[in-house]
Amino acid sequence: MGKVILKNAVQRKPGHLYYVDAKGNVCEAVMARGGKKKKKK
Repeated sequence: MGKVILKNAVQRKPGHLYYVDAKGNVCEAVMARGGKKKKKK
């Protein structure tokens, strides 16, 4: 299991996915779907 080293190190944007790559860098990727609220019918 991983452990938290630093909280709130990155300002997160809705609809984006954040992960740590092999070199230890934090990367940001746009999610294929999600991050937007659904309309009411």
